[in-house]
Amino acid sequence: MSDRLPAFADRAEAGRRLGEILADRVHGDVIVYAIPRGGVPVALEVAQALEAPLDLALVRKIGAPRDPEVALAAVIGGNHPRTVINEEIVRMTGTPPDWLERERVAALAEIERRRRLYLDGRRSLDPKGHVAVLVDDGMATGATARAAIAGLRAQGVRRIVLAVPVAPPTLAAALREEVDEFVCLLEPDPFRSVGEAYRDFRQVSDADVVACLGGSAS
Repeated sequence: MSDRLPAFADRAEAGRRLGEILADRVHGDVIVYAIPRGGVPVALEVAQALEAPLDLALVRKIGAPRDPEVALAAVIGGNHPRTVINEEIVRMTGTPPDWLERERVAALAEIERRRRLYLDGRRSLDPKGHVAVLVDDGMATGATARAAIAGLRAQGVRRIVLAVPVAPPTLAAALREEVDEFVCLLEPDPFRSVGEAYRDFRQVSDADVVACLGGSAS
C-alpha cells in the first residue's frame, strides 16, 4: 500500500484540471486526440474546455513476452502507420524479431477493430495544419505517446501539445524536447505507476469510449 495520497479522484477530474491549464495556452484550429482507452475520459474534459472536436489516436502498446506491462514498442495505425521500438528493452528481454513482427501485425489488426467499433463509420478528422492536443491518462514509458506523436507529425500537424496528468520526471523531461509543448500535472519521484495517482482507476471499456465520443464536440 502506498503512503502517497492520490492526486485525482478519477480521470474526469484529471481532465478538467488539464483543461483549465490548456484553455489559457492553446488557441487556433485545435483537435484533441485521445489515446484509448484510458485517455478518452481525460480527453473528453479537455475537448470541452477547449471547445474543440475530439478524435482518437489509435495506438497499441506491444508488451514484453513474459511481462506485458513492459513496453517493447507501440504501433499507430491509419494512413501513416508508425512503429516506435524501445531497442534497449528489446535487447534486455531478448525478444526475437519474428515475435515482435507478429505482435506488430496483431496490433494493427486490433487498431482497425477499434476504429470500426469506436467511430462507427465516421471518418477520422484530418489533422493537417491543426494544433493537435494529444491526451492520455498518464505515461510510464512513453512508447505509446511517441508512436502517436510520430503518426500525427506524418499527417502534417502544425503543432503538437502533449497533455497528461502524471508521468515520471525523467520521461517528462525527455518528452518536452520532442513536442511543441508538454503539460503534465504531476511528476512524482519516485514514480511507481500511473494508477497510483488516481483514487478511481477502474478499467475503461469499449462502451465507455463510444459514450465519450458521443458526448464530445465532434
